[in-house]
Parts: sequence; structure tokens; C-alpha cells
Amino acid sequence: MKIKPLVIFALSALLIALFFYSRGPGPVEVDIYTLGPGEVRSTVSNTRVGTVKACRRAYLAPATGGQVAALHVKEGDKVQRGQLLLEVWNQDLKAQVGLQKAQIKASKASAEQACQLAGGAEREAARMKRLQGSKQIVSVEQVDKSVTGGKSQRAACQAALEAVEVAEAQVAVAEAAVRRTLVLAPFDGTVAEVNAELGEFVTPSPPGIPTLPPIDLLDVSCLTVSAPIDEVDAAALETGMRACVTLDAFPDKRCSGVVTRIAPYVLEKEKQARTVEVEVTLKEPRDLAELLPGYSADIEVQVAGKDNALRLPAEAILENNRVLKLDADNVLREQSFQAGLANWSYTEVLSGLNAGDRVAISLGKEGVVDGAKVKPKP
Repeated sequence: MKIKPLVIFALSALLIALFFYSRGPGPVEVDIYTLGPGEVRSTVSNTRVGTVKACRRAYLAPATGGQVAALHVKEGDKVQRGQLLLEVWNQDLKAQVGLQKAQIKASKASAEQACQLAGGAEREAARMKRLQGSKQIVSVEQVDKSVTGGKSQRAACQAALEAVEVAEAQVAVAEAAVRRTLVLAPFDGTVAEVNAELGEFVTPSPPGIPTLPPIDLLDVSCLTVSAPIDEVDAAALETGMRACVTLDAFPDKRCSGVVTRIAPYVLEKEKQARTVEVEVTLKEPRDLAELLPGYSADIEVQVAGKDNALRLPAEAILENNRVLKLDADNVLREQSFQAGLANWSYTEVLSGLNAGDRVAISLGKEGVVDGAKVKPKP
């Protein structure tokens, strides 16, 4: 019996198909995650980049304009509170102080003279009263004149003493004028910038017209990170909450932060994204190491947390809280779950999955879809 050519062709095609199928790709190899308990913290993060700031910063300028006569510091110097940093030419004011001090000496001498005369006049009046009372040698008119002279001299003495106080007050005024030409450190700190040279003319900034300050002083004994938090998230924050700080300049998180200030108002820099400024202070010395004011930084405030929550890594979760779970035959099956606390790294599983379940985390890999046969990586 002859086999028809069409049947032979069909059998050949089937054999070829079986051959290539047997040599086709095997199950997709995937990374898996086995569900188990762990720490999950619900966090709130900033919407725009934050900034590392010094606890205190002062842009210092003399209270009065003038020519720089002395510059006592340079950039990077450590200074103490009250230390003289810069001095504007003030010889005329210092001369005025000297003049007023000399005036005090003259006033004191005049007061001494007036008070001595007052004492003599009062003693003379007392003698006249005694003579008039015992022997009536002097007249009442003479006694009255003597008493009036004593009171007049005493008034002159008092006026001279008041003149001394006026002279001392004038010295205080002259010394205040001198202090307006000096720039003193308001706190212990480090000189960040010096924008003045000897002989240059410096003036305070006019209202509404910012100018470079002659001296920029920083207190870097403690640092804070200031960052904007969305107004919706800020409602859950309180001072004292723990926070982590991430910096572009360093790889590791710094988690000794504490929320120390929440602004009492909402910023309106962007009408569609209103924010609240939040400050985090790093407490551990090791976390402050190598930090400089001005670094860009992000904050992550811990609002709530659980130490032993059933959790999933963020890379295993699809939209609408779904995962690709491996069954006993290593076939992926789409599974929904109810989520609890969440952050950028982990999400708590409240229901829908159990401890020990395996889920795929190679979600971006080709062939990792619902119903696919997979091979878990060791």
C-alpha cells in the first residue's frame, strides 16, 4: 500500500515541530522572595530636595558705613562669642570718647569745689543761728541771709553732681557710636566667608536691597536638615518623631535624626504643590561627620511601625496590590493581597498571603507573567 505524499509531508512537519519544541527554551529563571516577618515602618518623605543647614548662621555687617580699618579674621577661622572680627575707621568717635571722659574729670572737680563751698556755707549759717539765739549779737536778717546762702551753695553742689552724671551718660553715647563701627561675633562659630578688604568702604544693606555681608559666620556645632513635606502628609507629623536622612554626597542613610521643628504655616511657592517646612536634627556625632551646610538632602520621617509584620519588598508588588505567586509546580499565579503599613522598601501584608509563600521579584523580566512556568534561582 502506497503512502500518499500529503501524509508524508504532514508527518515530516510534525516531526520537525517536535524536534524544535524539544530544543526550545525551558522555564524562565526568576528571583523569588519568601514571605516572612520583619520590620515595616510607615514613613513620610519630602516632595522637593532639602538642604543641610547650620543651627545658627549670621550675616554680619557694621551698623554704620565706613572704611574698613582692621580685619581680624580670615575664612575658616574659629571665633568665640564677643570676639572682634572687623572694625570700621572710627578715630573721630574714639577721640570723642576721650573728650567726654576728660569732661567727666572736669565736672567732678567742679562738683567737689561746689560741695566744699556748700559745706562751709551751711556751717556758717549754723553759727549765725547759735549767736542769734544765745546772745542775739546778730540780727534775724543776717541769719536768714546766711541760711539762704548755705542752701544756694548746696543746690550748686547738687547741680555739679548732676553735671557729672550727664558727662558719664555722654561717654556712654560716644562709646555706643564706637561700637556701631565694630563687628563682634554673636556666638561661637566658624567664619565661612569674608567679603571685605582693608580700605574698602562697607555699608549696611538698605531695606529691600540685599548686599554681600562683610562676614558670614556659621555655628556648625549642630546641623539640621530642612525639607518641604506635602501639606497632606505633614498633618501626621509631630516633633520628636524619628527620621532618616539621605544625602547625594554619601551612600549610607543616617538614621539618628529627630523632627525638631514643623513650620506653623504652609508655603505657597507652587500653587499646585503646597508644602510645610520640616526640620530634622541629627543627634549622633558619627552622622554629623563630614557634613557641610548646603549639602542637598532628603528626609524620611517614621510615622508608625511594626517590628514583626509579614512583609513584601517593593520590587515584588504590581499595581493594585498584586503579586505573582509561585504554586507547587513553580507556575506563576496572580494573587491580590491587603496592604498595611508601607514605605519605599517594604509593604505590610494584612491578608491574602501567608508566611512561607514565594513570590517573584523579577517582574521586569521577559516571560514573567501570570501562568508562566518558572525556575526559581538558587
